[in-house]
Formats: sequence, C-alpha cells, structure tokens
Amino acid sequence: MNLTVKFFARYREALGVDSLRIAGDFATIDDVRALLALREGAEVLNEQNLMCARNEDLCQLDEPVSDGDEVAFFPTVTGG
Repeated sequence: MNLTVKFFARYREALGVDSLRIAGDFATIDDVRALLALREGAEVLNEQNLMCARNEDLCQLDEPVSDGDEVAFFPTVTGG
C-alpha cells in the first residue's frame, strides 16, 4: 500500500518535511503514526493530543487506511 503523509505546524518543523510518500502494510492511521514515530526527530508523533485526518476528513487514530490515501498529522490548535 502506498500513502501520502502530510505534516503541519510544529510536526512539519520537527520532521523537516511537508510530506512523505510511504509504502507498507498498514491497517490504520495509528500503524502509520507508529512507523513514522521511529524516525529521528519524529517523537512528536507520540504526543497524546495528536490530531489526524484521512483524505482531508478529521478522524481518530483507529481509522482504517487504503492504498492511495492521504494521511495528515497536526497538533491540537488552541486559541484565545
């Protein structure tokens, strides 16, 4: 399975890239997150308040993924 993974805000800064193309056998977004979190500098993907989207729709980490999906990770947005 091939996926496009996008990173936003400080996750993009921590990983040093806007997006990646990855291939592997993933069942859920959490499988993708776990693999990417092993990369140097990607420990931010282990945060409890991590938000994610699949094909531009907000979802949970247990969301299934399919070949060709776009997955995005971003921190929780706060404002005042």
